[in-house]
Amino acid sequence: MAGDAGGAVVYEGRDLEAMSFAHNYHRWIVGELAPFLGERAAEVGAGSGDVSRLLLDAGVRHLLAVEPSAEMFPRLRDSVAGDARVDAWQALFADVAPEVAGTLDSAVYVNVLEHVPDDAAELAHVYRALKPGGHVCIFVPALSWLYSDFDASIGHFRRYHRAPLRKLLERSGFEVVRLRWFDLAGILPWLVVFRLMRRRLTGANVSAYDRFVVPVLGALERRIPVPIGKNLLAVGRKPLG
Repeated sequence: MAGDAGGAVVYEGRDLEAMSFAHNYHRWIVGELAPFLGERAAEVGAGSGDVSRLLLDAGVRHLLAVEPSAEMFPRLRDSVAGDARVDAWQALFADVAPEVAGTLDSAVYVNVLEHVPDDAAELAHVYRALKPGGHVCIFVPALSWLYSDFDASIGHFRRYHRAPLRKLLERSGFEVVRLRWFDLAGILPWLVVFRLMRRRLTGANVSAYDRFVVPVLGALERRIPVPIGKNLLAVGRKPLG
């Protein structure tokens, strides 16, 4: 099922094309978020549907896949075509949220919130859309000193730090139930390749990192909390009361 709430934006998705090679990386992220998803979830900025399929595999029974980009939405629509568990909408979440107010178990933002100009306003929409006890699940780039020309070129307004992200969630009304650094090993490659050498993300470098580094790194970080990372993973809970 597909819908259009009139929120199309321009986004070519070249970084998403490269990240389509990150199979292990995406499985790692969704595995961390799985306990908080529930049965009815929204994925905001669903792109071409790579994470959408993993969310369904993780137990989501009804997925509202929201993608505002006119360039990316046809790929998402084709990816989920014929799956009765998915409603795909070409829209901003702000346009969809009133229609699902108080009905969602979770809202998922994987490498999306950094693209939103007003992240506090976005979380206000999420808060209203969630059931009491529902979760917002966030994965974002971290460390402002890693911000590069590449970040700017793909529409990143910011990279996050732990304390400000916690404060953002709490000011939006959420109880922070998980907040941790993610991908320690990715800091140095990102600093060198994107910040210093000013290169772009490619399928080749994503695939190599995904095949050779992520399986080992994921196993280690699941057992040993890291003191810093290239990304942050956060889960906020809407209070029951």
